[in-house]
Amino acid sequence: MDTKIGSLDTCKPQNNVVCCPSNGSVCTIQNSVPSTVVSSSDATLGRHLARRLVQIGVTDVFTVPGDFNLTLLDHLIAEPALNNIGCCNELNAGYAADGYARCRGVGACVVTFTVGGLSVLNAIAGAYSENLPLICIVGGPNSNDYGTNRILHHTIGLPDFSQELRCFQTVTCFQAVVNNLEDAHELIDTAISTALKESKPVYISISCNLPGIPHPTFSRDPVPFSLSPKVSNPKGLEAAVEAAAHFLNKAVKPVLVGGPKMRVAKACHAFVELADACGYALAVMPSAKGLVPEHHPHFIGTYWGAVSTAFCAEIVESADAYLFTGPIFNDYSSVGYSLLLKREKAIIVQPDRVTIGNGPTFGCVLMKDFLQALSKRVNNNTTAYENYHRIFVPEGCPLKAEPKEPLRVNILFQHIQKMLSRQTAVIAETGDSWFNCQKLKLPKGCGYEFQMQYGSIGWSVGATLGYAQAVPEKRVIACIGDGSFQVTAQDISTMIRCGQKTIIFLINNGGYTIEVEIHDGPYNVIKNWNYTALVDAIHNGEGKCWTTKVQCEEELVEAIETATDAKKDCLCFIEVIAHKDDTSKELLEWGSRVSAANSRPPNPQ
Repeated sequence: MDTKIGSLDTCKPQNNVVCCPSNGSVCTIQNSVPSTVVSSSDATLGRHLARRLVQIGVTDVFTVPGDFNLTLLDHLIAEPALNNIGCCNELNAGYAADGYARCRGVGACVVTFTVGGLSVLNAIAGAYSENLPLICIVGGPNSNDYGTNRILHHTIGLPDFSQELRCFQTVTCFQAVVNNLEDAHELIDTAISTALKESKPVYISISCNLPGIPHPTFSRDPVPFSLSPKVSNPKGLEAAVEAAAHFLNKAVKPVLVGGPKMRVAKACHAFVELADACGYALAVMPSAKGLVPEHHPHFIGTYWGAVSTAFCAEIVESADAYLFTGPIFNDYSSVGYSLLLKREKAIIVQPDRVTIGNGPTFGCVLMKDFLQALSKRVNNNTTAYENYHRIFVPEGCPLKAEPKEPLRVNILFQHIQKMLSRQTAVIAETGDSWFNCQKLKLPKGCGYEFQMQYGSIGWSVGATLGYAQAVPEKRVIACIGDGSFQVTAQDISTMIRCGQKTIIFLINNGGYTIEVEIHDGPYNVIKNWNYTALVDAIHNGEGKCWTTKVQCEEELVEAIETATDAKKDCLCFIEVIAHKDDTSKELLEWGSRVSAANSRPPNPQ
């Protein structure tokens, strides 16, 4: 597990400026700028915002220029500790900030008014669904235009500048419209601190004529943030732990399942502490892969209903008690609502409440506190893991490929497995890569990210850019389908320009395979591209980039050897030619169940 992912208290920004809150203590985000009086050229709104971003651990901001944000960008890039990463479009800038936040704990993007804001909106919605603190900054109209009847460009032609704001209100936890300098300091600081406290995106619009104007509120180094931590109700915590311990200790074969909300609750270490103490069989939901160490001695794999890791579902669903920590039960994670679980057997631990069986529910109980306290009260019980060990049969290897036989996807992922180490991280795109990457066994320290709740195809290109920029010491391995790649391919350009060393496996099977397995139709077939030639054209001889196309195992082995040796300092793009029907068995099962859920007839009215 990559301990830096999604956790402010473990991220390592370049200037060591972030101190994240822990329960029961006050968080101070330290000032990284020397404590001297700032010159008038630095005493501006733009420089204040830049310093605040650096203070919370953002050293790279993903941008797309537009006339309303150009002056703001001047002042952001004037901050020595802040790098400007210019992206090809706003959607990718948002995805990159998403990927960056997964590693650093917070990310930021800057776009222009409305045409940029509405373009980045989809990425912000995805970050909201995944509980990622992301600062979305928009260069807004001139402050003199507010309250007038003027019609501006980049709008829908009405004298109303609130369209963009209203769109962002549903996908951000705070919105700040900065159109005067008097309250700019307060609005910016409130927005950033709210993003950190709520672990959600925020929206900041800054009038285009304000970033460069000095103001007394920016004349000195800003006072460091002080974030009041959330705390558990002591009596509620004690009651919840008492009830949960009684529930679990009377069970014969309890199990423990980790869910994705452990990230926002910053409870991954507490979860492992409980796992060590209880001895239960330990599984994760698919969207929590990478949050739990897979080298744990009692780890049994991914619980995903009918498409779980072999023997994992049997152990979880036959248990007489299961503790789910931070789960999200949606139609995707429940495989079309087909999980064989019973509420009366479950303890559901959410970031701030605990529900035991059919009741009671204990509110104002933080997940981290609950897990740590429960680990001291629960009896050690290894029965479920012992049962797993009894029935477990090691996975068979894929059929050996004949010389020059067309490459099968299961052979591809067998070789990707051998590439993984603590120096790597895996980014899995929506599609069959979800299922193939779930089967990868992550070594200690190997990062892993994918976007399951929102499931936006194309997310991985921008997210790979952002993640690799946030953690340059790791080599990112991205697994992307051809359909998804066509949505967001442009920012391969930005990866090359930034000197990133990512290895991209582009799986070319001629269409939207995941959609085919849910509901097929001619719309799932896409125009085939010469992907390696496209990336070569984007490379255009500037920067370090190497591409190849593989059609059999021998060519794949040679390509991986080149990418990890002679071209280890390059961005490596490996196009893998696969048959259109070469899918994981898990996708076939999952697709049929999700299709059945989608096609349920209306209930009688």
